[in-house]
Amino acid sequence: MSRPSPEFRPVPGRLPGNVPHHAREDVPYALRISAAWAWRVGVVVAVSGVLVWMLSYVSLLIIPLMVAALLSALLSPVVRFLSKAKVPRGLAVAITILGFLGLVGGALSLVGRQLVAGFSALGDQVLEGVRQIQTWLTEGPLHLTTAQLNDYITEGLRQLQNNSSAIFSSALTVGSTAGHIFTGLLLTIFTLIFFLLDGGRIWAFLVRLLPRKAQLAADGAGRRGWTSMVQYIRVQMFVAFIDALGIGAGAAIIGVPLALPLGVLVFLGSFIPIVGALVTGFIAVLLALVANGWINALIMLAIVLGVQQLEGHVLQPLIMGKAVSLHPLAVVLAVAGGTMVAGIPGALFSVPLLAMLNAAVRYIAARAWETDPALLPAAEGAARARGVPGPASAGAPAGAATTEHTTDATGAGRPAGMDAAGARERRGTN
Repeated sequence: MSRPSPEFRPVPGRLPGNVPHHAREDVPYALRISAAWAWRVGVVVAVSGVLVWMLSYVSLLIIPLMVAALLSALLSPVVRFLSKAKVPRGLAVAITILGFLGLVGGALSLVGRQLVAGFSALGDQVLEGVRQIQTWLTEGPLHLTTAQLNDYITEGLRQLQNNSSAIFSSALTVGSTAGHIFTGLLLTIFTLIFFLLDGGRIWAFLVRLLPRKAQLAADGAGRRGWTSMVQYIRVQMFVAFIDALGIGAGAAIIGVPLALPLGVLVFLGSFIPIVGALVTGFIAVLLALVANGWINALIMLAIVLGVQQLEGHVLQPLIMGKAVSLHPLAVVLAVAGGTMVAGIPGALFSVPLLAMLNAAVRYIAARAWETDPALLPAAEGAARARGVPGPASAGAPAGAATTEHTTDATGAGRPAGMDAAGARERRGTN
């Protein structure tokens, strides 16, 4: 028998792969682990940055899509209720969207009339405030003369004329932005129709694009993330209503004009966490100062702070925290980062996106799809196709899954057996 070649003999003191011990001991363990984490985190950050950069060029498509997703989470219970009342789904979607648009249009019309009437009544008070400022400039510590004030006003008008071209270009930009807003509104309505009408099939199509082994995990994680976003938007509606009711009613009680438009503004601003509350609260105090003076403004400030404290210490921890499982610090950082990256849309969508990502990551990290009742029939079908026992023994019984309900991309409940059958059909066609 021939002796083995020397290069195949085991070498004492060497690790698998013929790597000497001292070659690894030269690099400290902590540094090796840090380097392993560093390049992986760097890849994630680089890919995320490239993705955000690419999406910035199609923001006219992305923003309406995300707004439609939020609205579908809000309106899906209405569609589901009408569907249970034997209304055809297409007609239920049409009734829901038309009713929503009518409600929004009526509210905006009412607020517009209130603003016109209120600003016309405030005109004299604004002029009186301007005269008081002029009196303070001339008789106060600055001791400015009337000629000096006229010189400053003339210089301001001259600067305005010199920058007329820049102002004109800004006006054109505003007109272009208005066109983009109108286009985005049409895209939002069009996308919302299909999200409410056919959201389940859209999600099934996206899941089928993934590798077969990843479909169950992606399906369950996506549904769990969608459920988290649905809970967020509904709880945020409630919190915004409480804020608007508290500040609007307080403004009406102390005699601040434009209380109804102010309440609507607070309601809309509450959907931008932290930033919206600060801006709308400042507007409320400023309106009270212009209309009724310092004492009224201080009372309005106390009302705004009281409502915000109620939201921050009662509503957010007890309701919002349980709904999306996000720490307040995470919310602050998400809003700040979203604002830096994408401005107002980033502040609006950062928290719901973070809530969806948090729910999906938790679901995948816990391997919850292996015992998810909504996915058990599909998992058993895939296991039988591979010739191995299904996961029913590891969790709930397989028969129990047929009585469970899942949530499709529109938020509407469907029997899990239907989803499982669809998943089995997808696996048969893939």
